[in-house]
Amino acid sequence: MDGRDDLGEFLRTRRARLRPEDVGLTTFGARRRVPGLRREELAQLAGVSAAYYTRLEQGQSRNASDGVLDALARVLRLTDDEHNHMRNLARPDRTSPRPAPCSERLRPATRRLVDKIDAPAILVGRFGDILAWNRLGHALNAGHLDFDAPNDPARRPNCARLVFLDRTTRTLYPDWPVKASENVAYLRVAAGRYRDHPALAALVGELSLKSPEFAAMWAAHPVREKRHGVRPMNHPLVGPLSLEYEVMQVPDQDLVLTMFIAEPGTASSDALDLLASLTLTAEPVRPRQAPDAAPAAVTEPAPSGRSAAPGRPGPSAASDRSAPDQA
Repeated sequence: MDGRDDLGEFLRTRRARLRPEDVGLTTFGARRRVPGLRREELAQLAGVSAAYYTRLEQGQSRNASDGVLDALARVLRLTDDEHNHMRNLARPDRTSPRPAPCSERLRPATRRLVDKIDAPAILVGRFGDILAWNRLGHALNAGHLDFDAPNDPARRPNCARLVFLDRTTRTLYPDWPVKASENVAYLRVAAGRYRDHPALAALVGELSLKSPEFAAMWAAHPVREKRHGVRPMNHPLVGPLSLEYEVMQVPDQDLVLTMFIAEPGTASSDALDLLASLTLTAEPVRPRQAPDAAPAAVTEPAPSGRSAAPGRPGPSAASDRSAPDQA
């Protein structure tokens, strides 16, 4: 990933989604060779010269003023997240310092806090690596994986890998395209903050090669930070769920904590209570794979349609050390 190319790509995708009539321009029926606004039209509406805007889009002009960026954001009708992302791309020297490749280590107190949360909870790193989850968070989101996988960097699950490359996880989301787009948008925000980071570049490269859907979504350059919302799920143990979620930042460690809750008195609340009871009564089952096996997030289900037993299996685990595919 090249920072200058990222800025140009972002601006081009935002120009392409606006029609001239959206911003009050009259085309008089003339046939246009490019979708959306032309560079000259955007420059005129933003009050800058066409030559300057062209240099900016080509990555040849750094450190654009606040006034120029604000004017472009106004014309392009950027959201707050997109506006901030454009600032990061336009000012690479002011973005967050590059973290060390192995710096994502939790304080013991942070891990204990996640364990004590009385709701499904997942703690995620800057590029979507799952660093910790409590038992209910694991059972809700990835019960087919080893509960202890986040503790091992070699097997640590990654949210985007799960969504795009893990078939079990894919069946968890009835609105999979929405969930997938959210993951890409999250990585795009990270790319603006941590320019040219090798870990992120490797992740994006891997996903682009293995998933055409990811490659197409990445090219569209979505930018959005999800701070709260409603997540529908089709859970393999307890059925359909509609859960509200809240996202909280852990600033000094640059981590994101996501917690899920159901509206009281609903079928989703009953289903979540059932999942909690199954999680509390289940026997711990450790994975049978060798310590140096490939990350569980990219494995395929067994040919029989049943996956390896989850770290916290359902009630049948005591007699059958395997469980149905779940996410």
